[in-house]
Amino acid sequence: MRQVVLDTETTGLDPKSGHRIIEIGCVELVNRKLTGRHYHQYINPEREVDDGAIEVHGITNEFLQDKPVFAQIADDFMAFCEGAELVIHNAPFDVGFIDWELKWLGSPRWQNVAAHCGVLDTLALAREKHPGQKNNLDVLCKRYFVDNSQRDLHGALLDAEILADVYLMMTGGQTDLALAGEQSSEGEDGDEQQQATTGIRRLSADRPALSVMAATAEEIRAHEEMLATLEKSAGKHFW
Repeated sequence: MRQVVLDTETTGLDPKSGHRIIEIGCVELVNRKLTGRHYHQYINPEREVDDGAIEVHGITNEFLQDKPVFAQIADDFMAFCEGAELVIHNAPFDVGFIDWELKWLGSPRWQNVAAHCGVLDTLALAREKHPGQKNNLDVLCKRYFVDNSQRDLHGALLDAEILADVYLMMTGGQTDLALAGEQSSEGEDGDEQQQATTGIRRLSADRPALSVMAATAEEIRAHEEMLATLEKSAGKHFW
């Protein structure tokens, strides 16, 4: 399964008021593992960035002046996402902006996000798992012990990387049981491939047999005496 964890930064809050995307960050997951592939792009929005938005992400009008416009990056961005399930925190916000950008683009190739990708909203997922609690990204990082110490300001790529960690922890915790850097010896390619896809480490059939140590008669008698004492003091036991 291929997933793309995605985040955007924008000039403001509402694309219907003419606000635009100024940064896109994506990281790729395949079978719940980060592949190292990512997409990151700053975009000239062809309009001013709201002061309130600059306070959130720190991206200024001056910085964006020499960046490409959305029409110049649309094909590369959509090709990276096509066919994947997009994992987004508060997905209606980001998807709404992308759909408006595609609408303004008017390309016959790219209609809207739903035509090319699935979408999973991690905010909705978090609300199901933790009803009545705060579920913004910083709170989820604290809840799932994900390091967000570098997140002084919002940034699309950094937030996508953090969200990927949060999503994996929120939907199953540890996902890779293989030891990092482990390599198989020559002739074990099949086992190595199985480990890469399943996370299972096969033990050698030639390994020494495990020792079996039985309790002594004295240890068994002491154990029974302890159970009898517990039975009298605490009622029926279950061991």
